[in-house]
Amino acid sequence: MPQARSANLSALEGGLAVPDLVAEGDELDALVAAHPDWTRPTPAAGWTIAHQIAHLAAADANVVIAVRTPEAFDTVLKQAEAAGARYADLDAAAGAAEPRSALLARWRAGRTEVAAALRDVPRDHGFPWYGSQLTAALMTPLRLMETWAHGQDVFDSLGVSRRPTDRLRQVAALGVTGRELSFHAAQLPGPAEPFRIELTGPGGQTWAWGPENAAQRVEGTALDFCLRVTRRRSRAETGLRTVGEDADKWLDIARVFL
Repeated sequence: MPQARSANLSALEGGLAVPDLVAEGDELDALVAAHPDWTRPTPAAGWTIAHQIAHLAAADANVVIAVRTPEAFDTVLKQAEAAGARYADLDAAAGAAEPRSALLARWRAGRTEVAAALRDVPRDHGFPWYGSQLTAALMTPLRLMETWAHGQDVFDSLGVSRRPTDRLRQVAALGVTGRELSFHAAQLPGPAEPFRIELTGPGGQTWAWGPENAAQRVEGTALDFCLRVTRRRSRAETGLRTVGEDADKWLDIARVFL
């Protein structure tokens, strides 16, 4: 997956605590640490489990650079520009070639550094990212989303059932705020009408965004919505329901990253 670049994320300010990001990484760590064979293919074409972990490790390293030494992030951007569409694949392949123990240790150390870096700066502190400026308050759910999404690839690869948690709320919130991005990426005009999104969380609670009387509506489980907006499941593989032409179109093109 390319580095996440979300659309309007202002609704997420003040949302997520760093401990939830740590917990998301720890859950995936417990799964992969128990499986010695990281050469198993995952749903991402050409990517093994090792590629997935290497990608996360590389992204974490870049977060630390952006937060701790923002003046050095220009070098990261130039590397990404030079590699073009192959940027993520090249980074993942390089990391996947490392010994499993070394890659696991690097990923663990990087996660610790990211958590520390995001704790050490004010939540509204800005720093550079790919094509944008982000804050700690926005980077935290972005890292959680990417860890969760790539983790899903690993869970699927190993055939392990995954228990949904309330951390999905932040992934869902990114999906909601990514509606504009979805239409832009599909080269379609953005809808003029407001949307109402009502999702059922893991504990049966309702998570909702948008006016209650909106004509454009999306309903279903938070898990299905998160799987769809991170493009881990096709629309047909979910039980999501829509009302309104624009809402229906959105689920066909939904995404949270470019």
